[in-house]
Amino acid sequence: MTETMRTIGLIGGMSWESSAEYYRLLNEEVRRRLGGHHCARSLLLTVDFAEVEAMQRAGDWEAAGRLLAGAAATLQDGGAELVLLCTNTMHRVAAEVEAALTVPFVHLVDATAERITAAGLTTVGLLGTRFTMEMAFYRDRMRGHGIEVLVPDEPGRTVVHDVIYEELTRGRVEDASREAYRRVIADLAARGAEGVILGCTEITLLVGRRDSPVPVFDSTRIHVERAVDLALAAPVPESAGPRR
Repeated sequence: MTETMRTIGLIGGMSWESSAEYYRLLNEEVRRRLGGHHCARSLLLTVDFAEVEAMQRAGDWEAAGRLLAGAAATLQDGGAELVLLCTNTMHRVAAEVEAALTVPFVHLVDATAERITAAGLTTVGLLGTRFTMEMAFYRDRMRGHGIEVLVPDEPGRTVVHDVIYEELTRGRVEDASREAYRRVIADLAARGAEGVILGCTEITLLVGRRDSPVPVFDSTRIHVERAVDLALAAPVPESAGPRR
């Protein structure tokens, strides 16, 4: 059965804590499906988050796109047969990453949107970094799937963002922050959110289903499950991106 398993390339390091979660979930999912001693055929390339975070603060998305496109190409050259960008925020440069590949790029937002649509929902709340919540790239991609996205009001966005960068990306998980997130989620539900996207890979380290009065869509787990679907499918579909 392993002869049909494709090698999954992971662009990680944003942050490494969430990349470790990706790796764990990926291998657990393959073992759940195949049993025995099976694990995922994978390659992980970790970039330096300090470098990426500086580009985010400077608004230098062009440089970030070049960096991550180079990482994608390196994974493909190393044998990756499909590629994941293990971060929500940096899907801001997903087009640049996909353009560097001839193998499939597994888009996190598309996978999450498909799961929301399958659940019959059309309006969801979004938790993520300030970039993810305030820039148009995430909301517009969701809207293309017929899904409207609500984001927290201020100061909710500040709370969500600061906890990610000051705590979760540094390996800190605080009970007080969990309570703050619960209040933000409850407010989104009160405003009409039928579900909530955990739209930052680190957020799953802090809150989950039990913390929300509405269904939770864990973008990390959904992304992983979609990747495993493709890795175990035969044949793997062509990428929409141009060939190099």
